[in-house]
Amino acid sequence: MKFTLSWLKNHLDTTASLDEILEALTDLGLEVEGVEDPAAKLAGFKIGKVLTAVQHPDADKLRVCTVLTEDGEQQIVCGAPNARAGITVVVAKPGTYVPGIDITIQVGKIRGVESHGMMCSERELELSEEHDGIIELPSGDVGQPFADWLAVNQPAKVDPVIEIAITPNRPDALGVRGVARDLAARGLGTLRPLHIAAAAPSFTTDATVAIAADTLDDAPVFAAQAVRGVQNGPSPVWLQDALRAIGLRPISFLVDVTNYFSYDLCRPLHVFDQDKVKGTVHVRRARAGEELLALDGKTYTLSEGQVIVADDEGPISIGGIMGGERTGVTDETVNVLVESAWWQPIQIARTGRALKINSDARYRFERGVDPAFTLPGLDAAVQMIVDVAGGAASQVIVAGAVPDVARAYKLDTDRVQSLVGMEIAPETQRATLQALGFVLDGDMAHVPSWRPDVLGEADLVEEVARIASLTKLVGVPMPRMQAGVPKPILTPLQRRLGAARRAVAGLGYNECVTYSFIDQKAASLFGGGEATSALENPISADLSHLRPDLLPGLLRAAARNQARGFADLALFEAGHVFFGGEPGEQVLHVTGLLVGRTAPRDVHKAARAVDAFDAKADIEAVLAAVGAPARVQIMRNGAHWWHPGRHGTICLGPKKVIGVFGELHPRLLKEMDIQGPAVAFTIFLEEVPLPKKQGAARPALILNDLQAISRDFAFVVPSAVEAQAVVNAALGADKALITDVRVFDEFSGGSLPEGQKSLAVSVRIQPQGATLKEAEIEALAVKVVEKVTKATGATLRG
Repeated sequence: MKFTLSWLKNHLDTTASLDEILEALTDLGLEVEGVEDPAAKLAGFKIGKVLTAVQHPDADKLRVCTVLTEDGEQQIVCGAPNARAGITVVVAKPGTYVPGIDITIQVGKIRGVESHGMMCSERELELSEEHDGIIELPSGDVGQPFADWLAVNQPAKVDPVIEIAITPNRPDALGVRGVARDLAARGLGTLRPLHIAAAAPSFTTDATVAIAADTLDDAPVFAAQAVRGVQNGPSPVWLQDALRAIGLRPISFLVDVTNYFSYDLCRPLHVFDQDKVKGTVHVRRARAGEELLALDGKTYTLSEGQVIVADDEGPISIGGIMGGERTGVTDETVNVLVESAWWQPIQIARTGRALKINSDARYRFERGVDPAFTLPGLDAAVQMIVDVAGGAASQVIVAGAVPDVARAYKLDTDRVQSLVGMEIAPETQRATLQALGFVLDGDMAHVPSWRPDVLGEADLVEEVARIASLTKLVGVPMPRMQAGVPKPILTPLQRRLGAARRAVAGLGYNECVTYSFIDQKAASLFGGGEATSALENPISADLSHLRPDLLPGLLRAAARNQARGFADLALFEAGHVFFGGEPGEQVLHVTGLLVGRTAPRDVHKAARAVDAFDAKADIEAVLAAVGAPARVQIMRNGAHWWHPGRHGTICLGPKKVIGVFGELHPRLLKEMDIQGPAVAFTIFLEEVPLPKKQGAARPALILNDLQAISRDFAFVVPSAVEAQAVVNAALGADKALITDVRVFDEFSGGSLPEGQKSLAVSVRIQPQGATLKEAEIEALAVKVVEKVTKATGATLRG
């Protein structure tokens, strides 16, 4: 949004400086993006007087002039046709930058004659496109800054141009008057009264307008007024200067007046050449395939349902966005129909986006133009047309009705303190809202029609705080609500989840975050895919079911990485998996996946394929980090997607499973398109018991100065017996003295019977209090053999 300082002062009676206005605008939420100050650009140019002008001795079109400047008489070579003695000119002396030609003037020779400066045209100073000759001033003192002369004689030429950024919730600030209203409420001046006098109707027009019944929701009101006998042509100089300053090209008065009201009062309008309008003006829905040659020279194909303005021959305007070429005004136009309507913002945005049209009208209507100003805006525009272009106005024709946007909210003056943290006197709050156009009735604040963004009591507080300036907020330490140490915010499970994620990441895994939804085929591979976990409205066909496990998402991620050349992967995810579709039917898992080799291949052959023991080591490290018990049992009976002989479940008893690790089934890897070996682990985080509460003091350190001893045993057991059963039985022989049992050898075949194997274990014995005698050690060995024999049917190998 651009406007000039003088334009702003048409609405704001102020003595504030430009810098004060700029600072206030940004503080009010109307952020200043830039300022163009023509006076600063013209600072180096001074007024001079041509004393003599003689023909250049070596060029027909050049004159050698003697110019009186602030530095005395200077010789300047000039090629302008109007360079002559006696005129007052604008001089750029050596060292001055000329913006219109992007040159810094230097002393130089032109066809052998020295020139000490330059006499400038308007285009060279970027004042206009005029360049047929140098500037001739009617008056001026030699040495006077040209910018000062313009400020007195042609102030529009040095009027600062301000550009501000408008947030989507402030459509009222898309008009200069809305900006002035905010500044007046801040205290930088007084908002000038807006006087709108309707042109007295002098004839009755036979023009008719109508809104289709199915269009009233998106176009509730359409007003028009005919003016006949107008004389179109160039706009007044003040209007052309105002439009040029903000980057708009003046076209003709009837077009310029609509642009002016869009920027001045945020009231987009349109002017039709009435002689080109055939029959009734209809506001209706477009029919699929209808076309309109618009004013931008492009032909647009309309879609079913878009709102247009049409006559009996077809579309003449895309409602609220752009008019059509067929009924556009020209210099020959004498009879016009001026339109002022209100269009539903969402419909405008949808149509403009579909047709890829960006116009000032669309920009304003899709944010919300003041509906109550529909008829006053028409009155103001028609009066200006009659005043400037002549002609006579008809009665106002109105179809539909202005939508009622009246609403009121309670003003609680104490909420500024609680919501914003500022102390503002109640009377100041009320005065602020009144200055912004709110009407106060007791403690109810009636919202002005130009503020569609105010939709509740909190918005009233925001307006008060915004005008008072949020820079006045002072940080105040909040008192402690309760004595002592506050209760922890995170639950034990949340703290445990954070510890698990840090531990897995510390092991070198990369964290993934995948959708909680997967396709039915993948879900069925992991025990899911039932109707109870299906989504009623999936975002895509391959995200149709809640995930029963985290492995599908990780395997999909691994497959995508392998397809791009990354074969060795370590991925993990922490999140919920679902065993149903009802609230509460989910559990928290932490899953890691290793694919490929442990390290890149090298000449030392240090890399190897990942195996189940890699996953076992990692799951044990993570369980230790979350405080799981150290003594666990490793059993089989994992889910069917694990390799039947290369996985284990970590249990705290036959029914308390806290995790699972191992190789994934080869058939599953083929289904998921995974190349190479893949191992994984999953921790059922909610099943891991919380550690027992410990006091502040550490337990006493128990040291043993007696040397441990070990005894080896070789048992012959059936091939189906697991080594873990032998280890558990040996540990149970004496829990006080036996501290560790390890398997160090397994053998089958040879002299052993069919269906038998040999397991060798090392039993570590730690004496307590006194050194064990040989007889005690032998007795303990007998107990170990008895326990293992009873538990597994083993025999001691000879």
